[in-house]
Amino acid sequence: MESAHGRVAHTVRKSSSVREAYSARSQEYVDLFGTMTSTHPSDRALVGSWATALTGAVLDAGCGPGQWTGFLAECGLDVSGIDLVSEFLAQARDRYPELTFDLGRFEQLDAMTASLGGVLSWYSLIHHDPADIAIPLTEFARVIRPGGGLLVGFFEGPAVEAFDHAVTTAFRWPVDELGRELADAGFEVIEAHTRTASGHRPHGAIAARRRD
Repeated sequence: MESAHGRVAHTVRKSSSVREAYSARSQEYVDLFGTMTSTHPSDRALVGSWATALTGAVLDAGCGPGQWTGFLAECGLDVSGIDLVSEFLAQARDRYPELTFDLGRFEQLDAMTASLGGVLSWYSLIHHDPADIAIPLTEFARVIRPGGGLLVGFFEGPAVEAFDHAVTTAFRWPVDELGRELADAGFEVIEAHTRTASGHRPHGAIAARRRD
């Protein structure tokens, strides 16, 4: 059986390949998805509603070029962003010079235990192997204080399965399956949402609370 250290090392290696894939197409991604006008109105409403219940520092985990970080700041939150891709961080810092953006991995966040009021992980876990998804979720649980919030956006489907994402392999999750992973990591699922549109992959979102 592979050790926990081995699983973390495997995840770090995989995240490096994801970083390289996004770095190679960073400008294309920014042009297509790097502004709030490219986001779905339902997503903006959901994230905005989730934000109203948060207090304290908030982390946008996998912030990309910073559009959701900026949105959360407009909601009145003390928010910062992290990402694997230095090209995204350069864009984010240029667009939102008043906010903090750092290079970081989900496997070992640079935050003290129970120091955050919430974490937004908006489609930033989609490339994690399902066998390793507990690693970032457990790290989110470590840094979020009891009662704090986590919001995860993901591609939804009838089974946990890989698919050919435009950048690199990604995974679909049934809501219930991902909800169980969150519960195992120390969260209570508060609500879940799905949406579909013709010609687009089904999307899901789960809002969860860090258990006491």
